[in-house]
Amino acid sequence: MSRAQGMDRYPAGLTALVVPIPEAEPVVGRWRTALDPSAAYGVPAHVTVMYPFLPLGAVDRAALAELFAGYAPFEVVFARCGRLPGLLYLEPAPGEPFVRLTHAVTGRWPEARPYGGKYETAMPHLSVGYDSDGSTFDEAGTTIEQELPVTARVAAVQLVAYDGGAWQVVEDFPLTAAGSPT
Repeated sequence: MSRAQGMDRYPAGLTALVVPIPEAEPVVGRWRTALDPSAAYGVPAHVTVMYPFLPLGAVDRAALAELFAGYAPFEVVFARCGRLPGLLYLEPAPGEPFVRLTHAVTGRWPEARPYGGKYETAMPHLSVGYDSDGSTFDEAGTTIEQELPVTARVAAVQLVAYDGGAWQVVEDFPLTAAGSPT
């Protein structure tokens, strides 16, 4: 995908809430470069909490900081690849902390729906690639699984925004509570 096509894909000012997983980059980076168009726009390996979120000018950063401060950091392990039609991903275990974060965002901002309301439930995942033929996904999945598990500590959620050419980190919101609300 060219940068010009990306301008149609993402309007400037579009935001998302993501948890970057830099520990996964050595395992999935080359596959994401080949199979995930968002990688060309500066999106690192991550688990999405909310996409799309609010227009950048409408984001209340103080409210986000307060919301995420109510959650504790947690450990996550990516031990297997999963597939859905047109998607290859790493499955986080546990996934529930990501679901709680997503539900907290939709509870505070009901107008923000995961993937614009396209799916009924939030399914935490780290996307590796989209819309590939089965043999490419087979090769990627087999290669990646040989390098798993990947373990990460989740200690913050990032607000990222598309500036018209790339996704940029706007702010990190630490998870600082001693224990997560249920």
